[in-house]
Amino acid sequence: MDAFAGKVALVVGGSSGIGLEAAKRLASGGARVVLAARREAELARAAGEVGPSASTLRFDVSDLDAAAALPARVRDAQGRLDCLVNSAGVNHRGPFLSYPVRALTDIVHVNLSAAIALTRGAADALPRGGAIVHVASLAGRVPVPHEAAYCASKMGLRAFCRAAGMELEERGISVSVVSPGPVDTAFLGDLADVPDIVLSQPMSTAAEVAEAVIECLRSGAPEIAMPRSSAVLTTVANLLPGLARRLRPALERKGARNKARYLRQRRPGPARP
Repeated sequence: MDAFAGKVALVVGGSSGIGLEAAKRLASGGARVVLAARREAELARAAGEVGPSASTLRFDVSDLDAAAALPARVRDAQGRLDCLVNSAGVNHRGPFLSYPVRALTDIVHVNLSAAIALTRGAADALPRGGAIVHVASLAGRVPVPHEAAYCASKMGLRAFCRAAGMELEERGISVSVVSPGPVDTAFLGDLADVPDIVLSQPMSTAAEVAEAVIECLRSGAPEIAMPRSSAVLTTVANLLPGLARRLRPALERKGARNKARYLRQRRPGPARP
């Protein structure tokens, strides 16, 4: 029997990247999947990739009232709602002093406030046995320069999910986060702008992160940080901040080498006649 047979899943940020890959896995496991994102054309394309069990909702995650109401809206339309996956996010890389206040707070608004609103709505819409999974980041485990607001948003998301999970345990609803390092999706943006220390960690694919999302839905694990080597490293860095500071120059050098390699791999070759 398929793992998600008869269930309904809401995937916010489901039109591309990690969300789309998670939606495909949910659909292949028997779920009806509702994809929610801002752009109708991308949603239609994504639904075509997911298959006939997919439906779409145009939705702006920055609208907190709409975010809080979305889970019940899906439950009422589909007859039930069993899980929420949220992979929507935003980032502006570079020194925080180079951005206006609104750009920085928008990161926290989308990555944290909207996730809180979605979770609050899902808590009332999900049945016992329901599951909520948010995509966080290794940047929420160990802060890095030139990612200050993003780190704050993802660290806050991890803390919120841990506490909310404790509160919802009595309702039989699990709350999880998946915390990946760099992921090879459009969200990564221009590699030249990514801090070297971020690229010191192994690059994951969207499919690999989606597998971790599915594992959280199945097991209710509070957090999966990945890759495993990075999970260990960030744990040590939190326990031993002095050691982390000493390791940082070496990690930045490693990240710079990896960045140069990735840029060479992505550089188009000479045109053929």
